[in-house]
Amino acid sequence: MPPDQLAALADGLGASLAAAGVTLDLAPVADVVPAGTEADNDPIGAFGRQYGSTPADVAADVAAVVDGLAAHGVTSTLKHFPGLGLVDENTDEAAGVADPVTTADSEQVAVFGQLAASPAEPMVMLSSATYPAIDPSAPATFSQVVITDVLRGQLGFDGPVVTDDVGVATAVQDIPPGERATRFLEAGGTLVLTVDPDVYPAMLDAVLARAEADPAFSATVDAAVRTALTAKARAGLLG
Repeated sequence: MPPDQLAALADGLGASLAAAGVTLDLAPVADVVPAGTEADNDPIGAFGRQYGSTPADVAADVAAVVDGLAAHGVTSTLKHFPGLGLVDENTDEAAGVADPVTTADSEQVAVFGQLAASPAEPMVMLSSATYPAIDPSAPATFSQVVITDVLRGQLGFDGPVVTDDVGVATAVQDIPPGERATRFLEAGGTLVLTVDPDVYPAMLDAVLARAEADPAFSATVDAAVRTALTAKARAGLLG
């Protein structure tokens, strides 16, 4: 789609969402899927979800969408950091999904940093895949290296970080629901997302119990709450 048409589409999307009372959009996809690999990239390319096949194309088009939504007071969410453009399997449907190629200095990581610095102040959603060249010890969702060291430290992002679904996604089913929440917050995350409301009570109980027993974790939760409230204030959502 030509840039002017994409900008017009994004503006229309923002207007429609705002009219419906929606202030946060869990989009757009900022993953880079190299040309010719689309069919083998199950979570993104196979569905045509990518905005381009090069970092430059993705950065330009995603920025247009972020700006179009922001013009109507709708906050975007860049996903799925540090990138799902090079994996074969979908974390919604498979366990042990890994990207052995991406490093902290990869171009697709830099795209997220560029977009996250937008004056529109988007959020960032984490991938549930593992990135051995960045942190072999844990999926990105539970990795302090990915969230705190790379996203917040190296790229300087200080806004809300949200999980991908950690309710029914196959990638996290070997971890108790409560631990999914506490591990994400401990790694530096902000908002836990589950498409299954039945696991929410266990997540909440685990966070509260851990915060009551562990002062350091309590401070971590407090920091996450402040990050979320700061974002709401900047978006004009607090009276």
